[in-house]
Amino acid sequence: DITAVVTDLENRLSDMDIGGLLGLWFQSLFVGLTMNILSICIMLVVYGRLIEIYLVTSLGPIPLATIGNSEWRGMGQGYLKSLFALGFQAFLIMVVTGIYAVLIQNIALDGDVSGAIWGCMGYTVLLCFCLFKTGSIAKAVFAAH
Repeated sequence: DITAVVTDLENRLSDMDIGGLLGLWFQSLFVGLTMNILSICIMLVVYGRLIEIYLVTSLGPIPLATIGNSEWRGMGQGYLKSLFALGFQAFLIMVVTGIYAVLIQNIALDGDVSGAIWGCMGYTVLLCFCLFKTGSIAKAVFAAH
């Protein structure tokens, strides 16, 4: 509930001088632009991974048909490794976003407005980095290259 957190925000802002307010305005402008860029990046990563999961799953009958043949079995096994890696990647995406939600909840308890703005941006940059790394982590765990 944002109203419970920022009850005395107006009083804190009225106590600041003009230099502090201009600094806070510049910080919030910079962080706002950066957060918009990061949110677009995060959405592209998540939607791209979901489309990748759908495409790999839709092509399943072709490599799975090779599992019965002893000469072509490696293709089917490689497909299953990559399919399990994609499933694990989706699980890692859910874990990372859950951790992000918990970290963001604790930001509002801070009394410093500037620190809360930069903390939120830092956690969002961390989320973006972790989302990029989920693919390589999942492929490394299942040895699916």
